[in-house]
Amino acid sequence: SSVLCVLLSGFVASSCRSRIFWMKLNKFLLQGKFFQLEINDPYAGPVLLDEKLASRCGYVLTEDVWGNPVFRASVLGCHVANEADELFSLTVNIRVSSFPSMRAAVTYTYPMYCSYSSWAPREIVCEENYMEVSVKTDVPAVSNDYTVAWMSALPETQKVAYQLWQLMFVSPSGRKTIMVSDAAKLGYSFNNTLSRVYLRAPYHSNESDFTTVGGVNMNMITSTSMYRQRWLLLLIDTTVSCPVDGTSFTDTTLTWTVPSIIPTLVLQESTFLSKNISMGVNGQVIVNPEEKNYLLEHNKTHIGITVPIGAEGGKLKSSVSGGVYGIIYSIDLFLEHTWTDADWQTTKYTIIKSIVTPFMPQIPTVINNTLPEERIFNVAFGHFLPDVSLVAIAIGNVPFTLRQAQHQGYKIYETPFSNTTKGFILEVPFDDPYVLKEYVNKNETKYTLLFNYTVSVGPEMTLYYHSAETECVIADIELPEAVGYCDKENLYLAIPISGLHQYWNLYIGNKLLNRHTALTNGYFAATNSTHLILQIPLFAIGVIYEEVSFQKIKARFDVALRKAGTLETLQIFSISCNFNSSAFVVCHPDGTIMISAQMKTVPAIDMSKTKLRDSSCKPKEYNEGHAFFKFHVTTCGTSVRFEGDHIIYENEISYEKETLPEQSLPTITRDTDYRLTVLCYYRAKETLTLGAFISDPSRRTSPPFGSGTMVSRSNIAVYRRIRQALNVVSRVSKDASFMEFYEPNMAILRRSLEPVFLEVELKDESPEAELYLDNCWVTGSLDFNSTPRWTITVDG
Repeated sequence: SSVLCVLLSGFVASSCRSRIFWMKLNKFLLQGKFFQLEINDPYAGPVLLDEKLASRCGYVLTEDVWGNPVFRASVLGCHVANEADELFSLTVNIRVSSFPSMRAAVTYTYPMYCSYSSWAPREIVCEENYMEVSVKTDVPAVSNDYTVAWMSALPETQKVAYQLWQLMFVSPSGRKTIMVSDAAKLGYSFNNTLSRVYLRAPYHSNESDFTTVGGVNMNMITSTSMYRQRWLLLLIDTTVSCPVDGTSFTDTTLTWTVPSIIPTLVLQESTFLSKNISMGVNGQVIVNPEEKNYLLEHNKTHIGITVPIGAEGGKLKSSVSGGVYGIIYSIDLFLEHTWTDADWQTTKYTIIKSIVTPFMPQIPTVINNTLPEERIFNVAFGHFLPDVSLVAIAIGNVPFTLRQAQHQGYKIYETPFSNTTKGFILEVPFDDPYVLKEYVNKNETKYTLLFNYTVSVGPEMTLYYHSAETECVIADIELPEAVGYCDKENLYLAIPISGLHQYWNLYIGNKLLNRHTALTNGYFAATNSTHLILQIPLFAIGVIYEEVSFQKIKARFDVALRKAGTLETLQIFSISCNFNSSAFVVCHPDGTIMISAQMKTVPAIDMSKTKLRDSSCKPKEYNEGHAFFKFHVTTCGTSVRFEGDHIIYENEISYEKETLPEQSLPTITRDTDYRLTVLCYYRAKETLTLGAFISDPSRRTSPPFGSGTMVSRSNIAVYRRIRQALNVVSRVSKDASFMEFYEPNMAILRRSLEPVFLEVELKDESPEAELYLDNCWVTGSLDFNSTPRWTITVDG
């Protein structure tokens, strides 16, 4: 059941365009509703419109590019009231319901009227779902060029029923003659009016055929309408042919091409004359296409309409395909071509075509408009059509609704772009906890914003996701500057603690400066709210003695500022001072020993006559109370012994006494006995970190700094001396404990700045044998003589 109601204002709009009824419904007034159309038959009442009825009776139910339902009907439609082939009327019932079953439907009755009197002798309409040809019944005689073909049909005409119209179809399968009543069962519609006969047929019927004209596929029905009354035999050519393709696309345009001359419709091409070609959009004729950037071209073979993608009259729509955002452009075109020829005088040929482009991917772009000095990311995301809306966003993989994002302090707003597109602006502070921060270079921070947009696309509200990232590097880190000073016995460094351990660490040589290192090396460390105060005794480990002379030491202490992640040295904090010292022993890492000995004896001795164990080792400098010696641990009679984890080198300063007389006994001397023992302690196990870089021109890329594969070989190195062979074994320890070792000939992978723990052991049991590593090096292959090679020690 349904209720009859009065139409709402603005719900329906209709017009009569050429010889077609056009009716459009307002989609906004149908939101959330279901509707059906009924065609009012003047004699049988309402008939529900379905696909079969539409194609047979000349109706089309579709949507325009904006989604509004559109109904079109031929004035020669099955249920159209016709007055003298000039005035036409059709009544449509619009049934609207809130339920798919259409129960409780409301019915709106809508009558339409159309006047059309400028009929051409032959008119052809190519609609979306049907082809229609109508001709005047007072047609001229059959063409002489086609007489043979028509005369071949005469045997069939003898069977034409009296005062009944019949149809004869000619197809590749042969001829078929049917009664008009049977034609309706096959989907055809044939009838005659006061002055015209028309045939309407669906596309792709059994009686149709396909042909190609100028590269365009055509669906064609070759038919003859026959009528017999007494001595009159009427044969009317009701052949119709319509294009079924002809569209092509580029990234910026669409082109619709149809043939200028269709051979099945123009039998004598030499007499063909094109009279008028016009185009229209949405049923409206475009008088000056170029004003709307349309291009209408024609020549002897083709007519072409080219429309820019996005042009006025069509509609761009957003879409998502396979997770990719893109657009689709649609436009409703029609083409009307009027020509004359010797057979038909005038033919009006109308094609109505809705064109939809293929999906065109449009990858959105992310534009970084960030101004570093503002410390706020400003990112534009677009370009989108108006039918796209932002629904959510994720920052650093943390999802936010738009409301949550604003509460978090983010700013999100739309911005218009050119060509009616838009974008979304996102503003996020650098200091936001979800912004990644990385310390780079010397004094810069790289801020990285990872974000993921979720947008709703088109009326279907399909979700589209797009991830992107942007970064900004700014110099916003201030490198610390240390202050140094000295007193009589110590060096001091005051180092700012801001940024320590977050961006960088302090190193003494290759050792991290921490509480353990400070205690082990004999430093005193104290911190306040701003600085680390480091006190380094003059003779502590790590002090570098730049100059050591008779009674003066120029000492330097270096602290390296290194990046926490890469250990890259950014700055060296150094304090250097001169110290006056009358007595000291300096043990250099390279084995050089320097001694300033103060010798106060009574009576005084001649300092020039002091010596080391090797009497040839004399002082470098001396005065009345001091002597200065400089020698290497391998010279001057220096002895060596092991105690725990230390190697101890020992020598002795003594005085050469003068005796009188030299030959006689007893010996008399005026000099005092003087001996001074000197000890230098070296750690037996020391870890040394070295870097190597291999540059191989045969490769495009080089291995990372300090990485490589090490093969430990258990070699029995034989150093041949006279009547002596030394058994020396080298091994690689797994860690600094030197408790577990890698197997010989095992490949060991080491990355940048990872230490390698090497042990070289003398297996000789002779108490007189001593091991000195003179030259040690690393090679890139198992051949110890290969290059490149990296030196570990030279001359011990």
